[in-house]
Amino acid sequence: MSLALGISLSITLVCAILVIYPYLIYPLLLRSLKTRPVAAREGNKVSATLVFCAFNEAKAMPDKIANVALLKARHPDLEVLAFDDGSADSTFEQLAAHPELLTVVRGGGRNGKAHGMKLLAARAQGEVMIFTDANVTLKEDAIDRLMAYYADPQVGGVCGSLHYKGEDSSATAAVGSLYWRLEEYLKKEESRTGNVMGADGSIFSLRRKLYPSFPDTVLDDLTVSMAAVFSGHRLIKAEDVIAYEGLVAKRGEEFARKVRIAARAFHTHLFLSPQLRQMALLDKFKYGSRKMVRWFGAAFLTIGALSAALTAALISPILLALGLGVTLALVLLGLRAEKGPLASIMEIVIALYATLLGVFRALRGQTFAVWNPAKSR
Repeated sequence: MSLALGISLSITLVCAILVIYPYLIYPLLLRSLKTRPVAAREGNKVSATLVFCAFNEAKAMPDKIANVALLKARHPDLEVLAFDDGSADSTFEQLAAHPELLTVVRGGGRNGKAHGMKLLAARAQGEVMIFTDANVTLKEDAIDRLMAYYADPQVGGVCGSLHYKGEDSSATAAVGSLYWRLEEYLKKEESRTGNVMGADGSIFSLRRKLYPSFPDTVLDDLTVSMAAVFSGHRLIKAEDVIAYEGLVAKRGEEFARKVRIAARAFHTHLFLSPQLRQMALLDKFKYGSRKMVRWFGAAFLTIGALSAALTAALISPILLALGLGVTLALVLLGLRAEKGPLASIMEIVIALYATLLGVFRALRGQTFAVWNPAKSR
């Protein structure tokens, strides 16, 4: 084997390992770590404030309001605060029509979710703040289950368990569901061994006294949830605190969503860097494994593909031509496919490149303070 062939083959293998590391290798490493128990106590009572932001979510409001009514019936003292980010539809009117259930604050035009959440946090009275989204509903016993974990004084924040609906509607939705099941598993293992590396905004909570200060341009879900870790408390995941949300079914909407989230997440990473550097070694390992490696997965995939092409060329030009032809055919078929394994693989690749594009935008200083709800949920 020539030196050039050996180097190109090694680069291909290293890149392949880095691409699969967050999804296959990291979970196995987590399983080898010891368990840190949580002293939860059923029946524990803590005052709570439920908060969410909305923009043009009129379609989701009937279910959301009905869910709030269900939660309030079970917990009459639950404070519910909502922020409307200048909706152009009937979102605000629907929320304002139920003052017996919630208090709604209307922003002066588009300000973004982080801005709205900070306003709600300033008004909140509960010892624990429960964060959710306008298109998310909570299981009836979610708050009861959540409060049990706050009996442990070491617990600063609790992530719930999100169950997606509509995974059979398209390849995009199916891959989104598969990806999210992996995310939930990783959070479960991270929680078992200490701290989860950030929460999703669909359902998580934090002791109000730990709520941090941050600019409107950061990803508030990550910033707020990691405040528990930075304060020396634990951020854990609760399997029995359940929320429900519909999946995005259209590829274009999901691509744009992933670009926006990745850009804000990496921008947030830069903002939080001083505190991230002070984390315990195990938490640094978790953070790097689940976030840093995944953010640059498309770069590893591209370098690996180019190195594989070089390897094939060094072996035989015919092998290179055959490989390029097969790859091109698979890409074209994958882009046209709507369901099946090939469509799923294509969705994963597209998601990797959407994430890398978002990181590049963040590095160029581009941020996303506002959002638009996906129409295909």
